[in-house]
Amino acid sequence: MYSTRWCGYCRRLKRQMEEVGIPYEEVDIEQHPELGARIEAVTGGFRTVPTVEIAGRLLVNPSLNEVRGALQQAS
Repeated sequence: MYSTRWCGYCRRLKRQMEEVGIPYEEVDIEQHPELGARIEAVTGGFRTVPTVEIAGRLLVNPSLNEVRGALQQAS
């Protein structure tokens, strides 16, 4: 999950994923700005967070259900 410390949407999605047992790795794009370029490519130039990567696919500001669906498709 690409995120920032100040992002409320990131905190919410992390909490929801933890509650249902979905593991994730977090990358703070402010600490690693070079990784924000991947997000910009998908969003037309914006560094929108949270962005979740599942099997090479980037989900921009996804809901928990979208994350679940992408995980099912990736299995």
